[in-house]
Amino acid sequence: MAEILKRNKALAVNPLKASQPLGASLAFLGINKAIPMLHGSQGCSAFGKVFFVRHFREPIPLQTTAMDQVSTVMNADENVIEGLRAVCEKSNPALIGLPTTGLAETQGTDIKRLVKDFYAKYPEYAHIPVVAVNTPDFTGCLESGYALAVKSTLEVLVQPGNKVGKRKKQVNVLAASFLTPGDIEHIKELIEAFGLRPLALPDIGDSLDGHLTETDSSPVTVGGTPVGDISTMGESIATLVLGNSLFDAADFLKTQTGVPDYRFDSLMGLDAVDSFVMTLAQISGKPVPEKIERQRAQLQDAMVDCHFMLGFARIAMAADADLLYGFSRLVTEMGCEVVAAVTPARANILQSVFATQVSIGDLEDMEIAAKKNGAQLVISNSHAVETARRLGVPLLRAGFPQYDLLGGYQRLWVGYRGTRQTLFDLANMLVEHGHHEPEPYVSIYAQRTGVGRDLSRHAGEVGMNPGLRNCNHLTGDGLAAPAASQTTH
Repeated sequence: MAEILKRNKALAVNPLKASQPLGASLAFLGINKAIPMLHGSQGCSAFGKVFFVRHFREPIPLQTTAMDQVSTVMNADENVIEGLRAVCEKSNPALIGLPTTGLAETQGTDIKRLVKDFYAKYPEYAHIPVVAVNTPDFTGCLESGYALAVKSTLEVLVQPGNKVGKRKKQVNVLAASFLTPGDIEHIKELIEAFGLRPLALPDIGDSLDGHLTETDSSPVTVGGTPVGDISTMGESIATLVLGNSLFDAADFLKTQTGVPDYRFDSLMGLDAVDSFVMTLAQISGKPVPEKIERQRAQLQDAMVDCHFMLGFARIAMAADADLLYGFSRLVTEMGCEVVAAVTPARANILQSVFATQVSIGDLEDMEIAAKKNGAQLVISNSHAVETARRLGVPLLRAGFPQYDLLGGYQRLWVGYRGTRQTLFDLANMLVEHGHHEPEPYVSIYAQRTGVGRDLSRHAGEVGMNPGLRNCNHLTGDGLAAPAASQTTH
């Protein structure tokens, strides 16, 4: 069990976390024809849009209630009501996500009451669900804001009932924020391989996977989980909960519908993926397909190939809790040691992280611990580029945001295939940056004959060990001169 170290300073020197409103917006961007509308100032949505555009390299639909100085101090309720009306009128979305920001929370806005007031004033828009969620950015992180948005979406769209198994092949998938679009796409393929139909919430693998559309731009999300399908989650045969941060949302869904669920803290590593695959076999009643068995064998071979490089490697990592747990479990299974583990906010999974200590802090905290403990590699997002440079070690970019690496948002980390590639990348980084050729060895016998300096110089030129190079010229009196320098008179 890891020891949790509290934050010991009043500010973030080198910030690690992304805010809760950003996480909530990401969750809503995984719902088809949805649009997030942040209740805050214009800058709140502007900065969020910059992060999303730089990470996904796609146009991102994002709106704001545009609180100004007067409405911030006096009353911003009208901003919310009129903002909702404008979005409904101009964009006709299938769903509106309404996360709050630190500004609105400090003012004390009752966001859920304002949604009721909006429907009372404009009943013609009652068919458009509005999901209000309290996500102050002065607490939590992207992961917690994302989880709150998923739970609020279920509370609005899923009605109580007992229709378990009506859709005999449908399987719910609650996908946490640590999963990339590439991860979700692969998970859906695994589920479909067993003859099941996955219903992922949110499904950023369909909306933010980087595909060209017929229209140049859209005021709402293109792709993602259809709103109508979310209301049928109570008719599924099972729910797969991927990520500890969504366990509260899973509790609500199970209580509301009675659909049995299966929970997974991570899908990285042989044991974790084995558990997931066997669960799919149990739910479907079908054997594991040969294709998936082949992928497992490929991962096993990669583990054999990589364990020479990864054994006893010292790793530093900084990420949101679910991702931190997944990577710590993977590298320790391969014989690595986690010498620095930092996360931006508290979470239930932190005590299970495979590290002696986990710090609640920022990238400066990770840098100090990594330097003290001699870390050989860093795992974190693109904010850690300069940290890794100062430490003189390679950086494996993971998490959000990744703004200096093309395709990072689409990277596959989970499953047998994703785990295999991750191990190759870690091993290659350590080989490239952590292993150096030894200095040439000069035999003491060569030094006694007076040719030690020449041999040492010659070894440096050709990259050979002089003791081994001249082993064929040993005589009973010691080391003779090199053959290349002997002459015949």
